[in-house]
Amino acid sequence: MAIVDVTVIPIGTASPSVSEYVAEIQKVLEAYKRDGKIDFMLTPMNTIIEGELSVLFEVIQAIHEVPFSRGIQRVATNIRIDDRRDKERHMADKLASVQEKLR
Repeated sequence: MAIVDVTVIPIGTASPSVSEYVAEIQKVLEAYKRDGKIDFMLTPMNTIIEGELSVLFEVIQAIHEVPFSRGIQRVATNIRIDDRRDKERHMADKLASVQEKLR
């Protein structure tokens, strides 16, 4: 199980707002989630996705394509991967660990 931090940046949009692209990306992620392949969390600055690494690369490619499918000619996608193999950890586990230490 890996966790990725992904930011898809459409370049050359008509407006500084990119929320319409983010919404379309979330729809793609929802489809993968319904299929039981991933879990994800939208944040104000990025999207966090967890799943098997091979599936995550497939998902990243799918969401990278979203702005192109809407007419954008250039897209930059930033990816950060946390792939821990000594034990299975989920996004919620990582948050709970920090919350526990704050008490």
